[in-house]
Amino acid sequence: MASLPLSLLAFALLANSCGPSGSVGIPASDGESLTRDEWGHRPGPKGFRTVIIDAGHGGQDSGAVSRSTGDREKDLALDTAKRLRSKLSKDFEVIMLREGDRFIDLDERVRLASQRDGAILLSLHYNSTGSGTGSTRGPETYYWRVDSHGLATRIQDNLEATVPSKRGNLGLRRRRLRLTRNPDVPSVLIEFGYLSNAAEAKLCASPTYRERLAQTVADAVKTQARLGDQGTGPRPKPLWQPPSRPTDPPGS
Repeated sequence: MASLPLSLLAFALLANSCGPSGSVGIPASDGESLTRDEWGHRPGPKGFRTVIIDAGHGGQDSGAVSRSTGDREKDLALDTAKRLRSKLSKDFEVIMLREGDRFIDLDERVRLASQRDGAILLSLHYNSTGSGTGSTRGPETYYWRVDSHGLATRIQDNLEATVPSKRGNLGLRRRRLRLTRNPDVPSVLIEFGYLSNAAEAKLCASPTYRERLAQTVADAVKTQARLGDQGTGPRPKPLWQPPSRPTDPPGS
């Protein structure tokens, strides 16, 4: 198996992957509890009024660090989160899981997000390869729940139309992460670009570019609230997996 992006490894998010891009899982069967709402086996959100924004990492957890610019993922994620909040606050109640440089345990992030009914969760990150260098670049959007597919698709499609590097459908990934599987609300984790790629790191260091990224995500959120899953293609099949745990080995 190819090495996983450093951002996901460092954040200890990854437990299992599923879906058509080489991932695995157990299909739902007759009578399976997957039909219950807590598994996210339902249409994507429409008409929601609350957006929870999780700026990845924080405090002692810097996340990925660019060797070329010195930028830390935790700082870029928080800056982008604040920009996104400003673009959504007129139309939604926006809840920031962190507004400063502080560490929040993943399970606590899940608990806080799950307290709000009728909300969506956006977890914002910047990526890196395991080596910290390389040519890999481009945005990736992660989801697990069936009800998160439409929103994830809209975000990834918008990012693909905005950023210079094109990854096509490879950028939309179904993975059982702590912040895509465990919350009780539709949840999407966004990796805006690779800080291990010198050219992309330079882009991500630009406040103007981060403003564009925030606008791109805001547009996708507003469209999802207005249209639901309309126009995002067929929903994926539900797959049963238990909640992701801290003890799960990365990539298992």
